[in-house]
Amino acid sequence: TIAGFAERCAAAAGKSTNFEIHAVDRRFGGNGPLLAHAMASIGTGVTYVGSIGQPGAPDRVDPLYDPLVQRCERVVSVSPAAATDALEFDDGKLMFNKPANVQAVTWPMLVERIGLDAFRSWAETSTTIAVVNWVLMQGVEGIWRGLMNDVLPELSPNPNRRMFVDLSDPAKRTDSDIARAMRLLSEMNDLIPVMLGLNLAEAQRIATVLGVDAGPEDATDLARVIRIAVGLECCVVHPRHGAAAATTDQVAWFDGPFTRSPRLSTGAGDHFNGGFVLARGLGFDLGQCLAVGCAVSGAYVRDGVSPGRARLERFLRTMPPRQSP
Repeated sequence: TIAGFAERCAAAAGKSTNFEIHAVDRRFGGNGPLLAHAMASIGTGVTYVGSIGQPGAPDRVDPLYDPLVQRCERVVSVSPAAATDALEFDDGKLMFNKPANVQAVTWPMLVERIGLDAFRSWAETSTTIAVVNWVLMQGVEGIWRGLMNDVLPELSPNPNRRMFVDLSDPAKRTDSDIARAMRLLSEMNDLIPVMLGLNLAEAQRIATVLGVDAGPEDATDLARVIRIAVGLECCVVHPRHGAAAATTDQVAWFDGPFTRSPRLSTGAGDHFNGGFVLARGLGFDLGQCLAVGCAVSGAYVRDGVSPGRARLERFLRTMPPRQSP
């Protein structure tokens, strides 16, 4: 467990200790690639833009990301890939990030390498625009602002088009950082309906910064009060045992298929987001969107791979009961 690992680390204070780490798997990752792959595996058309390049050749996709290339309609690499060492435990996981490459991505760099016309064209034909990993990518707020100034106002009206944002563990950001980000998202929501995706810990932190009153373990209440406080179209909160969402006219909860023995847990949240966002783009009821998100995540952690449409259908029809943590 993480607690047991922490005890061993604490016991080494003032001394030293040694941990042997054996890599059991090496695969592509990152919030953006995992989200894109989850959606593309189900069969929707996805354009991915991000940091998946090779060292010294940022526009050439690292072969590790070939599965993403094969699934997506279009993949554009703008910088070398970052890396993360994921230590998975029975009660959670520790992520050791090496984010230097993704921190180099900024809106001016994207415009220079890709061009505004391409961004506008891709956004025009999309039902969902997603910008993720605000915490590790220092240029995300500039990207939000660039989209707000240069892309979103140029799009034709489409009531089904939405923006999805995943902050990615704001524990390492200050309260003022978080408050500033929430103000930007509120401003963006005036141009396009914004969906904010949070896990339970992230939702608790956001609620504290906003000073809103919600039950700390009540995901439904957290989703509702955060959505209202920030002024968003939708907030979705996904703890380990299910998911809740609130929109301007609906609040829903879905009891998810939590398992104590996942084959893989890293990327579970990104797969939930992929399923939820895809279902919203298809016009599903809010509760159905939560069910699809939980099913995509549930199948992924059991199989260790992103589910295709047939696997997702089977999982939804035979949803396994939730195990107690």
